[in-house]
Amino acid sequence: MEYSRQDEILIEQKWQELVEACRKAKVCRREDDWQFIKRAFFLAKEAHKGVRRRSGEPYIIHPIEVALIAVREIGLGKKSVVAALLHDVVEDTDYTVEDIERLFGPKIAYMVDGLTKMSGVFNADSSEQAEYFRKVLLTLSDDVRVIIIKIADRLHNMRTLGAMPHNKQIKITSETIYLFVPLAYRLGLHAIKSEMEDLCMKYRFPDEYEEIRRKIEETEPQRQQYIDRFMAPIRQVLDDNNIEYEMKARVKSIYSIWNKMRRKEIPFEEVYDLFAIRIVFKATPFPSEKTQCWQIYSCVTDIYTPHPQRLRDWVSIPKSNGYEALHSTVMGPDGIWVEVQVRTQRMDDIAERGFAAHWKYKHSSITQEEDGLDKWLRKVREALSSPAESALEFLDNFKLSLYKSDIVVFTPKGEAHSLPYGATVLDFAYDIHTKIGDHAIGAKINHRIMPITARLNSGDQVEVITAESAHPKTEWLSVVTTSKARQSVQDYLKRERNDNIEYGMQHLEESLAEYGVSLNGRVIRKLMAAYECSNKDELYSKIGAGIINLDNLEKLLKENSSRKVLKFWKLFISDGDDEPEEVDLEDDGTSLDDTILSDDREDDEPDFVIAECCEPIPGDKVVGYRNPETGAIEVHKSTCDRLIRLASQFGNNIVKEEIKWSQHKALSYLATVEIRGIDRSGIILDLTKVITADFSINMRAISVQSHDGVFEGTISIYVQDIESLNSLFDNIRKIRGIDSVKRLLNT
Repeated sequence: MEYSRQDEILIEQKWQELVEACRKAKVCRREDDWQFIKRAFFLAKEAHKGVRRRSGEPYIIHPIEVALIAVREIGLGKKSVVAALLHDVVEDTDYTVEDIERLFGPKIAYMVDGLTKMSGVFNADSSEQAEYFRKVLLTLSDDVRVIIIKIADRLHNMRTLGAMPHNKQIKITSETIYLFVPLAYRLGLHAIKSEMEDLCMKYRFPDEYEEIRRKIEETEPQRQQYIDRFMAPIRQVLDDNNIEYEMKARVKSIYSIWNKMRRKEIPFEEVYDLFAIRIVFKATPFPSEKTQCWQIYSCVTDIYTPHPQRLRDWVSIPKSNGYEALHSTVMGPDGIWVEVQVRTQRMDDIAERGFAAHWKYKHSSITQEEDGLDKWLRKVREALSSPAESALEFLDNFKLSLYKSDIVVFTPKGEAHSLPYGATVLDFAYDIHTKIGDHAIGAKINHRIMPITARLNSGDQVEVITAESAHPKTEWLSVVTTSKARQSVQDYLKRERNDNIEYGMQHLEESLAEYGVSLNGRVIRKLMAAYECSNKDELYSKIGAGIINLDNLEKLLKENSSRKVLKFWKLFISDGDDEPEEVDLEDDGTSLDDTILSDDREDDEPDFVIAECCEPIPGDKVVGYRNPETGAIEVHKSTCDRLIRLASQFGNNIVKEEIKWSQHKALSYLATVEIRGIDRSGIILDLTKVITADFSINMRAISVQSHDGVFEGTISIYVQDIESLNSLFDNIRKIRGIDSVKRLLNT
């Protein structure tokens, strides 16, 4: 299909926009550079000729936009622009990597190859997305620009996501929030990270996004008035000290506000730190940047009283993604806490443009010492060079290296090690050397004997104690937080488990044969549930290791399946026009836990299974994921962390149709409620009366503790839907002494 006249005008406008951005950024210093970029543009335009994106625009607009992001928003150079323009040519056209190498050289060919999606046959238990991520990340061993261009590519895809169908939106937003957002953060691309988070929320939770956006807009006049009052005395003192600066307010991102509202269970009106004041100044040659930052901090705290526990000094010890700044929270007018950030223009450039700016300043400075970002890249390269059997496992372990907060701990000789917040002695031991981690039995933390599970704090001095008889255990996986430690433990356990799995599978097949039963998916699922195993390899391994014996196998095989099957759910196409049909169910008073899958079920009737990780109930927004092993559709809450992980790795298994709750009878759903309040005589009696007498709700379990006049506890109850649960909450809050009541979520 030929492009129309309007299409050609649009393409030319975008091309000129890229040319202007390259001129402004001084990407091309010679005529040869311009010719290099022009050749890439014309080849890409010819290769994608007549092709359109789902939005209807010419496909060539996409690579131009990616190149624009790389230049204008990140600050990459000539080769990155060329690679961005060509990044889809090999994937979508007849051109090969060899053609690109012949026309543009080996470096561009390598970058384009790294950006080309994986294709071909993968293992049955592997994920095409995970394999692709791994291939892209392998380019870190040579050229980090490939990752940055990939992030730019993802950002433009997110900006145009509205043209995609619902299931694709879930897949792409899950990938983005699971890997690309923390990766952008790790590479210092803060502005891009925030925009991707907001776009993910916009498409996953449009109602909540729009509500917060509207409230931010409505409160803008009052907020700006307060900001002007707050800034005025600071401006005066900085002007008096002849400091060249720019001061502005930065409003929190919509996603960040929403996250805080969810985490603290508060309404928008109670989010007080909606903005932060940023002071970016032009540093002078003398004194040092660090000294000048503290001088401006002193000017601010001469005016406003600082919060003693909210000072963050990332000037003395920068974050491992290169971020440098002083953050302080001060008491502003009207008793409102306000965060003030102080940074130089160089620091601000690195904070906004990330790795590209970091590299520019590093090469322009005298020192070439390895800094935090260099160390992280080196660790990633080490992890990438070690073999991993599963791409999914690799991806999960890599994600652990994208930690957001760092601590610094020291060896007995004073060597500093940067670790993620929450790291344990085991993480520190593996950070020093794999053998030390494998044989660790404890540590001396600040000269005190502590277990290997002890969490470390910044400034701790740690000496690891080892023993040759010690070796990694499965429980260690719940202790470690770094990718290196987790990978090392998994590698050891794999070697130990492989023999057990093989023997366990053989033993199970022989035992089943005695009863005339073959080993199949239905039997495996039943045994996994009975023996509380999360996957079949765990089942085989425990059988092989003798942890599980099969003495009661005959009894288990005769028992009815007790899976949680929702026969009363119906799939609806996501246009939202259809109404759920009522399904007749016999009102026998049973709960969902008692529902048994009937043998006379229609063959084509979808098998819907409630996800135990998040336990959705009627009224919750849900998404379906088709389990490739069982064929059943797992129904997750749309906010479920496990769903995000599954969608990011197996996005093609997300059910295309939107799942809605049908009208339902008889069955009830388990929900866990957390209650806190002031202890008094009879409060538990009042509580149980509201639940059982007033609402006729069955309780499954109750656990309450009281201390120092305060009580807190959890109650497991069966409810019909989210509306009845909210009505119950409203009445519980009316009980004298109740301070808070909320639903506990497994995500």
